[in-house]
Amino acid sequence: MNYFNLPKIDLHCHLDGSVRPQTIIDLAREQNLTLPADNIEEIRNLMIAPETCLNLDEYLKRFELPLSVMQTAEGIERISFELFEDAAKENVKYLEVRFGPLLHLEQGLTLDQIIGSAVKGMKKAEQMYDIKGNYILSLLRHMPKETIKGVVDAGEKYLNNGVAAFDLAGGEADGFCHEFIPYAQYAADKGYRITIHAGEQGSGQNVHDAVSLLGAERVGHGIHITGHADAYELVKSKEVALETCPSSNVQTKAVENLSSHPLKAFYKDGLLVTINTDNRTVSNTTMTDEVRKVMDEFALNREDYFNIYKISVAHAFASESVKQHLLQFAE
Repeated sequence: MNYFNLPKIDLHCHLDGSVRPQTIIDLAREQNLTLPADNIEEIRNLMIAPETCLNLDEYLKRFELPLSVMQTAEGIERISFELFEDAAKENVKYLEVRFGPLLHLEQGLTLDQIIGSAVKGMKKAEQMYDIKGNYILSLLRHMPKETIKGVVDAGEKYLNNGVAAFDLAGGEADGFCHEFIPYAQYAADKGYRITIHAGEQGSGQNVHDAVSLLGAERVGHGIHITGHADAYELVKSKEVALETCPSSNVQTKAVENLSSHPLKAFYKDGLLVTINTDNRTVSNTTMTDEVRKVMDEFALNREDYFNIYKISVAHAFASESVKQHLLQFAE
């Protein structure tokens, strides 16, 4: 099977984890920033996490360098465009990118400028390539909660025009969902779709909470519903899609190795699994790589692949017209 040529959908991809190393060098030069190295191989090594990290925190350190050059409107727009361009060139037909607008305020940009720049870069790529997309606004769990509504408000004007959903991301503590109930509701009331990072490092109970307390329609990762019967059954009965990110899960020690990843068991039991990159640069991956790894490791066939593709279409935060466009690629 030619994995490169398969139509692909990526529903879980982080902007700051998917930056071209050369772009870091270019933007640093333009912005008069001093980098820890000027050799592209050294920069690449600083951006790519080890095959197996000690923990999630070691993985998350790889975002510091990209964020340093993502404090200008031009930098954000360029990186957004390039991510969609890179995805389009490997036959990704639809891409949802998440990023935390609050991480881009260091040089005085407004939230509107930050979100608008990301959307502008995406729309430019949509005009040039056969790819559609949306942005998901990620709020980081460790940041002050009084900042959340401002992000939701700033993104509202882009809803259904480049922005689609609300997300919570960052380090995962047990029981975090209880603190965010009013904020997820605030976003939902404005028309945001809801996806929550949960059950990556934390417990299955966090997944249960994300669905039952925050109204999550999809869950980022969600793999630790294994061993938590209530969370497992809730995800299944409510038809909550799981945004699985196999390479990333191995790197962050969420699973010991790819063969122990629950993706196939979930799929065979009728859970709604999708295949995603998480961070193209930090995990040194592409959608082609992720599909190949999953198909080969779990001996899935072409029919299985298109079943998963159709799950991704059904649970994408896209318009009905975009979904119909995406279904024409499914066999």
